[in-house]
Amino acid sequence: MNVFKGIINTKAKTDSNTGFSTNPSTYGGRFINKDGTANIEKQGIPFLSRISWYHMMLNMPAWKFIAVLFTFYAGINFIFAALYYLIGLEYLDGVGNNGSEWVKFGKAYFFSAQTFTTVGYGHISPNGFFTSALAATEALTGLLSFAIATGLFYGRFSRPKAFLKFSKNGVVAPYKDINAFMIRLAPYKNTNLIDAEARMTLGMSIHENGHMVTKFYTLNLELQKINSLTLSWTLVHPITEDSPFYGFTKEDFENTEGEIIVYIKAFDDLFSSTVATTTSYLFDEIEYGAKFEIMYNENEDNTTTILHLDKINAHKTAELNKY
Repeated sequence: MNVFKGIINTKAKTDSNTGFSTNPSTYGGRFINKDGTANIEKQGIPFLSRISWYHMMLNMPAWKFIAVLFTFYAGINFIFAALYYLIGLEYLDGVGNNGSEWVKFGKAYFFSAQTFTTVGYGHISPNGFFTSALAATEALTGLLSFAIATGLFYGRFSRPKAFLKFSKNGVVAPYKDINAFMIRLAPYKNTNLIDAEARMTLGMSIHENGHMVTKFYTLNLELQKINSLTLSWTLVHPITEDSPFYGFTKEDFENTEGEIIVYIKAFDDLFSSTVATTTSYLFDEIEYGAKFEIMYNENEDNTTTILHLDKINAHKTAELNKY
């Protein structure tokens, strides 16, 4: 573990309300993942007890969500088809005796799919108490399953979300007559975000009184709130004498273990709801002596502004100011 061995700026304001431990030996890796989730694995209770299936289904990628639905649909029909087969295919009128056992099982499978979806083409029908009871149970299972799936679909589409894209790297760039730490973000959907607020917190491992501790500092921003977030927004932390980065060199960033956590909150007027997101930057994700390039410009006839989202991380080398 790389630990800062220089002199910490005593004017920097520490933050004790982060919710993170100050003991660096209790943490592995970063505090916050790049996607905003906490880098924590919970153990000590059964797996099913520590999983919120609803949250998991809402947060998983779309392709995984669709794959789970299709897998469940195929699997539940296979189970019911196997039960019909075990009871006896002679209790399914319309299956017939022609074909191999796999063909007959296939007919039972598609009868299960028709019963599960309540389509009921009528080519095959149950005959007998157990088969009819199983078909009735499957029909109820299908109704409940589709109700749950519909709710999950609606929840995924209707859930307010901050569609913000962050720069891959932070930069230490010249700023006025000093230097500043900067990151950049921009909305990438056709949303209208207003009253956007930002906060930055630095977590850094240092030696204090012969012990290694994690100190947290509030990074003051040039602008902590803006009225409308329509273009890119560069968050600027001026490295003044009150900054924990005051006196930091390129070698300090390279040889120190630290993480900058970024919190963003805005109001989405379409959903009439507050949306929030979080990300973080490790020290090795910070470019020292660089500045962001402009990522928007006017179109050819000067009638609109073009925001180039593919340039959100575009930066170039810059000479820093001397203290």
